[in-house]
Amino acid sequence: MDIKLSPDTVKRLQGPIQRFVSEEYGESLGELGAGTFLTFCLKEIGPAIYNQAIADAQNCMQERVTDLENICFAEETSYWGGAKKGTHRKPDLRR
Repeated sequence: MDIKLSPDTVKRLQGPIQRFVSEEYGESLGELGAGTFLTFCLKEIGPAIYNQAIADAQNCMQERVTDLENICFAEETSYWGGAKKGTHRKPDLRR
C-alpha cells in the first residue's frame, strides 16, 4: 500500500527535512532533494509506522469493546425487584 500525502503536506514537510539535513549533516538540500527523501521515507519507513499505528488502534478499540459490558449494562427485571436486595451486580463475563 502506497502512503500518499496531499501536495500541501509534502510542501509543508520539505522545510523541516531541509533544516534537519542542514543542522545534522551541514549539507544543503533543495526542495527536490527533500521531496525525494520524503518519498523514500514514505516507501521504506512509512509502511512500518502505518502498520504499528493500525495495530495500536486495533488494540485500543479491542480494549474499549471488551469494556462495553462494564460501561453499558442495565439491570434486568428491576421493576419487580427480580434479584434479592443487595445482590444487584453486573455479571462477570470476562474469561
